[in-house]
Amino acid sequence: MDLKKVERVYSNYAGVYDHIFGRIFHESRESAVRNLKVVPGERILEVGVGTGLALPLYPSHVRVVGIDISGGMLKEAQERVARHGLTHIELYRMDAGQMEFSDDSFDTVMAAYVVTAVPDYRKVVTEMIRVCRPGGRIIMLNHFSNGNKLIAAVEKVISPLCKHIGFRTDLSLDTVLDGTSLLVARKEKVNPFRFWHLVECVNRKNGSAVHAH
Repeated sequence: MDLKKVERVYSNYAGVYDHIFGRIFHESRESAVRNLKVVPGERILEVGVGTGLALPLYPSHVRVVGIDISGGMLKEAQERVARHGLTHIELYRMDAGQMEFSDDSFDTVMAAYVVTAVPDYRKVVTEMIRVCRPGGRIIMLNHFSNGNKLIAAVEKVISPLCKHIGFRTDLSLDTVLDGTSLLVARKEKVNPFRFWHLVECVNRKNGSAVHAH
């Protein structure tokens, strides 16, 4: 699936996304943001911000930047930001695989339902590592295949449906992290259906030490 098709699919879905996918995914995304344990002044990047469902949940004492490839999605997010008066949040239309931020720009990078919904997950993960400071956090909320034969069979059945909206179901966490500087600090299954994983990684690039947040 190429980038233009991804953008077109998600822009077409923007108007109904909250009603269809928002309800399915929102509980997990909300839980992820609520449990971030942020500190005042923390710089947070949300990759694939979509319609901005989670944006009102971020405390006002942090700085949040949201990016998305879909202009239609961002329009919904901008309206949400304006409606809630979220002055600590900035939104940009941007390709997650080629971000326009400097190295080490953020303390925390959050990506919900992103790595299995992009044409080249490796480019996106590499960019997330680049823009996250050494010792910072990279948090992925996603479905990862786990080698279970029964689940794998189900995934193969639903995969063509998922591909229509940009998701792939055959990507494992080990494959995503292989060869990167990311160290898994926390991993837990989240709702709905315990099908998604919240994976919090420490960015150990440049030999940075691991510190508790």
